[in-house]
Amino acid sequence: MSSVVTNNQETSTDTESKKRTVLVVEDDAGILRQIAFNLESHGYLVQTAMTGLDALKLLMQKRPDLLITDVMMPEMDGHELVSSVRADPELADMPVIMLTARSQDEDMMQGYQSGTDLYLTKPFNPAELVTFVKRILG
Repeated sequence: MSSVVTNNQETSTDTESKKRTVLVVEDDAGILRQIAFNLESHGYLVQTAMTGLDALKLLMQKRPDLLITDVMMPEMDGHELVSSVRADPELADMPVIMLTARSQDEDMMQGYQSGTDLYLTKPFNPAELVTFVKRILG
């Protein structure tokens, strides 16, 4: 069963339009909540999805400023998701962080070959992830 969750914050339209949006794709609900909480506490608007297919649906509705995705997910894995993003002219230049438990060199190379900009492994330091997001989004 797939689900799409969007975290909406109660802020003014003007404030929301200035905030950068991050789409986080992760099939582990606990990790997803942790990432969303950390990014929201640093002022980012966060959209979430638990599968690659659900993420694609969100991407077609509204382009985020950054995509953070897991690799091992049901329906469509992170490599397929990133390849789909890179193949779409409207999304191709969007920065992508792959955040995964797959830590072998071959996994990392596959991530970069699929179009990932930054490959991070789990377990991860939430503060480090936020730092990378800030560096990428400016």
